[in-house]
Order: sequence, then structure tokens, then C-alpha cells
Amino acid sequence: MSAQFELTSPKAPRARVRRGGWSWGPVEGAKLRVLSLGAGVQSTTLALMAAHGEIGPMPDHAIFADTGAEPAAVYEQVKWLASGNVLPFPVHGVSAGSLQADVEGAAAGIGGIWSRPPFFVKSAKNRLGQVNRQCTQDYKIEPIRKEHRRLLGFKPRQRIPDAQVEVWIGISTDETVRAGASYENWSVNRFPLLERGMSRKDCEAWLIRNGYPVPIKSACTFCPYRTDAEWRWMRDNDPASWAVAVEIDRRIRTMHEHGKIRGELFIHRSGVPLDQVDLSTAEERGQGMLMVCEAGCGL
Repeated sequence: MSAQFELTSPKAPRARVRRGGWSWGPVEGAKLRVLSLGAGVQSTTLALMAAHGEIGPMPDHAIFADTGAEPAAVYEQVKWLASGNVLPFPVHGVSAGSLQADVEGAAAGIGGIWSRPPFFVKSAKNRLGQVNRQCTQDYKIEPIRKEHRRLLGFKPRQRIPDAQVEVWIGISTDETVRAGASYENWSVNRFPLLERGMSRKDCEAWLIRNGYPVPIKSACTFCPYRTDAEWRWMRDNDPASWAVAVEIDRRIRTMHEHGKIRGELFIHRSGVPLDQVDLSTAEERGQGMLMVCEAGCGL
């Protein structure tokens, strides 16, 4: 099967309906409370705050969805949290396979990849677009949903009564746009950090105040949503992950030769090979003074 990357779908996709709900506070009558653990700053803070008794009721489980493409430091963080000496509830690892291996295979024309990362596409006329993202759904949401079913004791396609699972998600106030209801009527999303009005900086402050190290961002090494600051940090502080990202970026360039794709693929939003992108800061480029704003737009 050939790779199937397209800027637009040939048919209008069926809209996904959020059939479940979301809750401000504990879900009354929930049979299971689970924490979605990405092992980044927010979800780590949420797990540790629960362990300290600052947020409750205590989760029954935490679930880490392994894409097979995270930086080594993320796996070390998960290992630490799951060690049994940190959290009073178990951490389950689930996986739908290796996204990195699937991307490498598709780039080589071996097999196909339907779980599309949101790579950037440059057309023959140098127009930039972006692939519709499917990887989060297939490599994170679906494996976690299957684990919810397993922990509840329900088989695939077996009907589950409404509002059986309370799902803790570590979304902070600086990313509230990501918060929303569940897609399943039997699960209810809860956002304890929003309930407390905590930002990412607040989470970092809580970790430091309680003697914990601040973890790195949890994301695939080749995630196109990284900012230049995050790419720069990876290049300067995590050379192994940087090497992986540069190699994946190189491999996907000619993926159009093996499937339905119009143009060259890139990881960076500039449409330039990752190892050639100018990641210097404005100050390093001598433009620091140009970034000083004297307008009154915030008044």
C-alpha cells in the first residue's frame, strides 16, 4: 500500500461529534478515574499534585500513550513516574506501534501510513500547505480509549453506560483552546489545572517549589508544531533527538514519489530542510531593539 498524504481529502470527512461531556470538578458516579499522562510539564504536575493530595479524588490509573517517537528524556520521565516510589497509582503504557518506524517505512515506499503527521508541503510553485493531522488520534487517543475499555471490563463495541470514566487532562490556562468535551458518551473530560487557574509557568513553579525537576516538552522528535525556540533547544541540548529529526526531515522530502502527495514534505514551517533553518534569536541577528513595542494595545 502506498503512502497516502494529501493536502485535502477527496471526500468531505465525516464530522466527529463530541458526544461525551466535560466536567468542572469530579464526575459524580464515575466508576473509573484516569489521568492522561504525556509526561511533559502539565501532566507531570497534575499527577504529582494528585499524589500530594492537592487535587482529588485520587486517580485510579495514569495512562501513557507511547508513539515510539518521543525524546529519550520523556521515556526517562515516564519510567521515574511509574517506578512505584513517586505516584500512589499505577502508570500504564499503551501503544499503537511506532510512528517513527511507520514514517520511515512510508518514506522508503515500504507499506503505507494513514496516521499522518502534520508535515508541511511545498508545491512546485513554492506554495506551502500542511498535511491534515491524524497521528494524535491513531497513536494517542485510540490506544488510551481502548485501555479505558479494558480497565472498565468492557469488550470492543460493547455498550458502556454514560459517564463511567472521568479523564484528567493536563491542559493549562495558556492553551485553553485545546480543552473540550469527550468524543465518547461514556467518558467525561476534566481539566484540574484550569479549575485552579494554573498556567504552564505556574506548573513549573509548583514543581520547583516542591523539589521536582522540570521535564522537557512531551512531543515526537519530528513534530512539526515545535517552535523555533524548541527546535533550537533540541539542537543545543538534545543532539540525539535533533539527529533523528534531521534524518526524518531528509527522508520525507521525496515521499511524493511513493504515493498521493503534491509537492515536497518538510518538518519545519519554512519549507527549508531542518538543518538549514536559521534558528538564531532576534538578538543574535542584531534585531533585539526592533522587538521593543511601545504601543498601548494592552491598555
